[in-house]
Amino acid sequence: MYRKFLNVRSPLRLLEKGLHGGLGPGNLGVVLAGHGVGKTSFLVGVAMDELLREGRVLHVSLSHSVRHVRAHYDTVYEELAGSTHLEDERLIHGEIDRRRSVRVYPPGSLTMQRLREAVAVESEIAGKPSLLILEGVDLAAMSRPEAVDLKELASELGAEVWIEAASSEEHVGMLPPAVAALDDLISVVLALEPEAQVVRLRALKDHENPDVADLHVSLDPHTLLLVRS
Repeated sequence: MYRKFLNVRSPLRLLEKGLHGGLGPGNLGVVLAGHGVGKTSFLVGVAMDELLREGRVLHVSLSHSVRHVRAHYDTVYEELAGSTHLEDERLIHGEIDRRRSVRVYPPGSLTMQRLREAVAVESEIAGKPSLLILEGVDLAAMSRPEAVDLKELASELGAEVWIEAASSEEHVGMLPPAVAALDDLISVVLALEPEAQVVRLRALKDHENPDVADLHVSLDPHTLLLVRS
């Protein structure tokens, strides 16, 4: 399969349709799930889709090493390339590696000043990221001024920003307090909920739309790929 057809058939197109166009440039999105349910796999899947569309990704992790994050990307790419019989597999792998940067920080050590410095360096070296992944950030510890600054950074870059957040529930009934406190700054909130064979993706917030549509997208816990459901 050629890359352009892979992009068209990606489950992320269904996600975008269900979210009335997706997260969108300049917006903050949050993915909620319990420990080990698949937040990293979801974020890598979103990043892989952006990379295959020739975007640039900055993945910031406070919970994993650079080697771990890169290995996760490699695993997802290999599964994707193998399952779709992707043409020019090695060439495309090299291309997306060059458009993805990974930075890691100790838990609790990331400030907006540090993040802005990292973005400035990456923008000068490789170009502005079109997608920013924040993994291991404690939203409960994030002050409102920091969240406002993050939203402003997303707008300045014209980038989507996805943040992972832990949930104590397998099936999320309502927004956790840390997320609800920043509701006016967050455009999309998704929950990953384990079922018999897959991890279902459910929208808890879709911009300002009162009726949340069925997304028809799940995460395959065996291949770590996003799939249509």
